[in-house]
Amino acid sequence: MKMSRALRGQSLTATPAAGLTAIRSGGPLGPAGFRVLPPEQLSDGVLEHIFEASQALDSLRRQSAVLARWGQTLAHRLASGGRLLAAGNGGSAAEAQHLTAELVGRYDGERRPFSAIALHGDTSAMTAIGNDYGYDEVFARQVRAHARPGDVVILLSTSGKSPNLVAAAQASHEVGALSWALTGPGPNPLSAAVDEAVALEGRNCHVQEAQLIAIHALCECFDACVAEEED
Repeated sequence: MKMSRALRGQSLTATPAAGLTAIRSGGPLGPAGFRVLPPEQLSDGVLEHIFEASQALDSLRRQSAVLARWGQTLAHRLASGGRLLAAGNGGSAAEAQHLTAELVGRYDGERRPFSAIALHGDTSAMTAIGNDYGYDEVFARQVRAHARPGDVVILLSTSGKSPNLVAAAQASHEVGALSWALTGPGPNPLSAAVDEAVALEGRNCHVQEAQLIAIHALCECFDACVAEEED
Protein backbone atom coordinates (compact mmCIF):
# COMPACT_ATOMS: atom_id res chain seq x y z
CA MET A 1 0.00 0.00 0.00
CA LYS A 2 1.60 3.28 -1.14
CA MET A 3 -1.30 5.74 -0.99
CA SER A 4 -0.32 7.64 2.14
CA ARG A 5 3.16 8.26 0.70
CA ALA A 6 1.78 9.10 -2.75
CA LEU A 7 -0.76 11.60 -1.43
CA ARG A 8 1.44 13.29 1.15
CA GLY A 9 1.68 16.96 0.17
CA GLN A 10 -0.52 16.46 -2.90
CA SER A 11 -4.03 17.59 -3.80
CA LEU A 12 -6.90 15.18 -3.19
CA THR A 13 -7.58 15.30 -6.91
CA ALA A 14 -4.88 12.65 -7.29
CA THR A 15 -6.04 9.05 -7.79
CA PRO A 16 -5.46 7.03 -4.60
CA ALA A 17 -4.65 3.37 -4.18
CA ALA A 18 -7.42 1.09 -2.94
CA GLY A 19 -6.86 1.62 0.78
CA LEU A 20 -10.39 1.03 2.04
CA THR A 21 -10.99 -1.82 -0.39
CA ALA A 22 -7.96 -3.63 0.93
CA ILE A 23 -9.00 -3.00 4.53
CA ARG A 24 -12.47 -4.45 3.94
CA SER A 25 -11.27 -7.56 2.13
CA GLY A 26 -7.78 -8.35 3.38
CA GLY A 27 -6.03 -9.66 6.44
CA PRO A 28 -6.79 -12.67 8.66
CA LEU A 29 -9.21 -12.38 11.54
CA GLY A 30 -7.67 -12.29 14.99
CA PRO A 31 -8.87 -14.37 17.97
CA ALA A 32 -11.41 -11.72 18.98
CA GLY A 33 -12.95 -11.64 15.51
CA PHE A 34 -11.37 -8.45 14.16
CA ARG A 35 -8.39 -7.69 11.95
CA VAL A 36 -5.23 -6.16 13.34
CA LEU A 37 -3.91 -3.98 10.52
CA PRO A 38 -0.73 -1.91 10.25
CA PRO A 39 -1.25 1.79 11.11
CA GLU A 40 -0.04 2.80 7.63
CA GLN A 41 -2.72 0.68 5.99
CA LEU A 42 -5.40 2.27 8.18
CA SER A 43 -4.02 5.71 7.32
CA ASP A 44 -4.30 4.82 3.64
CA GLY A 45 -7.96 3.92 4.23
CA VAL A 46 -8.65 7.26 5.88
CA LEU A 47 -7.01 9.09 2.98
CA GLU A 48 -9.05 7.13 0.46
CA HIS A 49 -12.26 7.95 2.33
CA ILE A 50 -11.40 11.66 2.23
CA PHE A 51 -10.51 11.42 -1.46
CA GLU A 52 -13.85 9.80 -2.30
CA ALA A 53 -15.69 12.43 -0.26
CA SER A 54 -13.98 15.13 -2.31
CA GLN A 55 -15.50 13.61 -5.46
CA ALA A 56 -18.99 13.98 -3.98
CA LEU A 57 -18.15 17.59 -3.14
CA ASP A 58 -17.09 18.17 -6.73
CA SER A 59 -20.58 17.23 -7.90
CA LEU A 60 -22.04 19.56 -5.25
CA ARG A 61 -19.77 22.37 -6.43
CA ARG A 62 -21.11 22.02 -9.97
CA GLN A 63 -24.65 22.58 -8.64
CA SER A 64 -23.87 25.54 -6.38
CA ALA A 65 -26.14 27.84 -8.41
CA VAL A 66 -29.12 25.61 -7.59
CA LEU A 67 -28.44 25.85 -3.85
CA ALA A 68 -28.07 29.63 -4.12
CA ARG A 69 -31.46 29.86 -5.82
CA TRP A 70 -33.00 27.57 -3.20
CA GLY A 71 -31.67 29.77 -0.41
CA GLN A 72 -33.22 32.88 -1.95
CA THR A 73 -36.56 31.16 -2.62
CA LEU A 74 -36.68 29.68 0.88
CA ALA A 75 -35.92 33.06 2.45
CA HIS A 76 -38.69 34.76 0.49
CA ARG A 77 -41.27 32.08 1.26
CA LEU A 78 -40.51 31.75 4.97
CA ALA A 79 -40.27 35.51 5.46
CA SER A 80 -43.70 35.74 3.82
CA GLY A 81 -45.24 33.34 6.35
CA GLY A 82 -44.56 29.99 4.67
CA ARG A 83 -42.93 27.02 6.32
CA LEU A 84 -40.41 24.35 5.52
CA LEU A 85 -41.28 20.68 5.95
CA ALA A 86 -38.32 18.29 5.88
CA ALA A 87 -38.01 14.51 5.97
CA GLY A 88 -35.56 11.67 5.52
CA ASN A 89 -34.84 8.14 6.72
CA GLY A 90 -32.02 7.13 9.05
CA GLY A 91 -28.98 9.36 8.65
CA SER A 92 -30.90 11.51 6.18
CA ALA A 93 -33.51 12.10 8.90
CA ALA A 94 -30.75 13.49 11.09
CA GLU A 95 -29.59 15.77 8.24
CA ALA A 96 -33.14 17.00 7.62
CA GLN A 97 -33.61 17.69 11.32
CA HIS A 98 -30.29 19.53 11.34
CA LEU A 99 -31.68 21.90 8.70
CA THR A 100 -34.92 22.60 10.55
CA ALA A 101 -32.97 23.25 13.75
CA GLU A 102 -30.84 25.86 11.96
CA LEU A 103 -33.95 27.69 10.76
CA VAL A 104 -35.97 27.59 13.98
CA GLY A 105 -32.89 28.33 16.08
CA ARG A 106 -30.12 30.06 14.21
CA TYR A 107 -27.37 29.14 11.81
CA ASP A 108 -24.68 31.73 12.47
CA GLY A 109 -25.75 35.29 13.24
CA GLU A 110 -28.73 36.44 15.28
CA ARG A 111 -32.06 36.64 13.45
CA ARG A 112 -35.71 35.87 14.07
CA PRO A 113 -36.91 32.24 14.02
CA PHE A 114 -38.61 30.73 10.99
CA SER A 115 -41.11 27.91 10.72
CA ALA A 116 -39.47 24.59 9.87
CA ILE A 117 -40.69 21.13 10.87
CA ALA A 118 -38.95 17.75 10.63
CA LEU A 119 -41.79 15.34 9.84
CA HIS A 120 -40.01 12.32 11.32
CA GLY A 121 -39.67 14.17 14.64
CA ASP A 122 -43.31 13.51 15.58
CA THR A 123 -42.96 9.90 16.68
CA SER A 124 -46.63 9.50 17.63
CA ALA A 125 -47.80 10.63 14.20
CA MET A 126 -45.12 8.52 12.50
CA THR A 127 -46.01 5.33 14.33
CA ALA A 128 -49.77 5.88 14.09
CA ILE A 129 -49.65 6.53 10.35
CA GLY A 130 -47.24 3.66 9.82
CA ASN A 131 -49.47 1.32 11.79
CA ASP A 132 -52.72 2.37 10.10
CA TYR A 133 -51.59 3.17 6.55
CA GLY A 134 -48.17 1.60 6.09
CA TYR A 135 -44.68 3.06 6.28
CA ASP A 136 -44.84 4.41 2.73
CA GLU A 137 -47.43 6.96 3.92
CA VAL A 138 -45.68 8.26 7.07
CA PHE A 139 -44.52 11.49 5.39
CA ALA A 140 -47.12 11.89 2.64
CA ARG A 141 -50.03 12.03 5.08
CA GLN A 142 -48.25 14.67 7.16
CA VAL A 143 -47.54 16.71 4.03
CA ARG A 144 -51.24 16.62 3.15
CA ALA A 145 -52.08 17.73 6.69
CA HIS A 146 -49.54 20.54 7.11
CA ALA A 147 -48.32 21.81 3.74
CA ARG A 148 -49.99 24.69 1.92
CA PRO A 149 -49.23 26.67 -1.25
CA GLY A 150 -46.25 28.87 -0.42
CA ASP A 151 -44.59 26.17 1.68
CA VAL A 152 -41.46 24.21 0.76
CA VAL A 153 -40.97 20.47 1.25
CA ILE A 154 -37.38 19.23 1.19
CA LEU A 155 -36.64 15.50 1.13
CA LEU A 156 -33.25 13.90 1.75
CA SER A 157 -32.17 10.47 0.55
CA THR A 158 -28.77 9.03 -0.28
CA SER A 159 -30.32 6.50 -2.67
CA GLY A 160 -33.23 8.51 -4.04
CA LYS A 161 -35.33 5.35 -3.97
CA SER A 162 -37.23 5.56 -0.66
CA PRO A 163 -40.95 4.99 -1.40
CA ASN A 164 -42.10 7.10 1.57
CA LEU A 165 -40.15 10.11 0.28
CA VAL A 166 -41.42 9.66 -3.28
CA ALA A 167 -44.95 9.55 -1.86
CA ALA A 168 -44.25 12.75 0.10
CA ALA A 169 -43.11 14.45 -3.10
CA GLN A 170 -46.32 13.43 -4.83
CA ALA A 171 -48.35 14.74 -1.88
CA SER A 172 -46.51 18.06 -2.14
CA HIS A 173 -47.75 18.47 -5.69
CA GLU A 174 -51.29 17.65 -4.59
CA VAL A 175 -51.35 20.47 -2.02
CA GLY A 176 -49.44 23.00 -4.12
CA ALA A 177 -46.21 23.10 -2.09
CA LEU A 178 -42.80 23.46 -3.74
CA SER A 179 -40.72 20.28 -3.45
CA TRP A 180 -36.94 19.83 -3.47
CA ALA A 181 -34.70 16.83 -2.89
CA LEU A 182 -31.08 16.16 -1.98
CA THR A 183 -30.28 12.70 -3.33
CA GLY A 184 -27.54 10.37 -4.40
CA PRO A 185 -26.68 9.72 -8.05
CA GLY A 186 -29.45 10.53 -10.50
CA PRO A 187 -31.69 10.07 -12.21
CA ASN A 188 -33.64 8.31 -9.48
CA PRO A 189 -37.33 8.05 -8.47
CA LEU A 190 -37.15 10.87 -5.92
CA SER A 191 -35.32 13.33 -8.17
CA ALA A 192 -37.97 12.66 -10.83
CA ALA A 193 -40.84 13.21 -8.37
CA VAL A 194 -39.84 16.64 -6.99
CA ASP A 195 -39.83 20.06 -8.62
CA GLU A 196 -36.04 20.22 -8.44
CA ALA A 197 -33.24 18.04 -7.09
CA VAL A 198 -29.54 18.22 -6.31
CA ALA A 199 -28.27 14.73 -7.11
CA LEU A 200 -24.75 14.00 -5.85
CA GLU A 201 -22.30 11.43 -7.17
CA GLY A 202 -20.63 8.93 -4.86
CA ARG A 203 -21.20 6.17 -2.32
CA ASN A 204 -24.03 6.66 0.16
CA CYS A 205 -21.71 7.71 2.98
CA HIS A 206 -20.07 10.41 0.87
CA VAL A 207 -23.39 11.65 -0.48
CA GLN A 208 -24.54 12.09 3.11
CA GLU A 209 -21.37 13.95 4.05
CA ALA A 210 -21.81 16.29 1.09
CA GLN A 211 -25.46 16.83 1.99
CA LEU A 212 -24.44 18.36 5.31
CA ILE A 213 -22.27 20.85 3.48
CA ALA A 214 -25.18 21.51 1.12
CA ILE A 215 -27.42 22.22 4.12
CA HIS A 216 -24.95 24.69 5.59
CA ALA A 217 -24.46 26.37 2.20
CA LEU A 218 -28.25 26.66 1.89
CA CYS A 219 -28.36 28.27 5.34
CA GLU A 220 -25.62 30.73 4.35
CA CYS A 221 -27.71 31.88 1.37
CA PHE A 222 -30.91 31.88 3.41
CA ASP A 223 -29.45 34.09 6.14
CA ALA A 224 -27.98 36.53 3.61
CA CYS A 225 -31.31 36.88 1.80
CA VAL A 226 -33.33 37.19 5.01
CA ALA A 227 -31.04 40.00 6.19
CA GLU A 228 -31.67 41.81 2.90
CA GLU A 229 -35.44 41.38 3.14
CA GLU A 230 -35.56 42.57 6.74
CA ASP A 231 -33.35 45.67 6.22
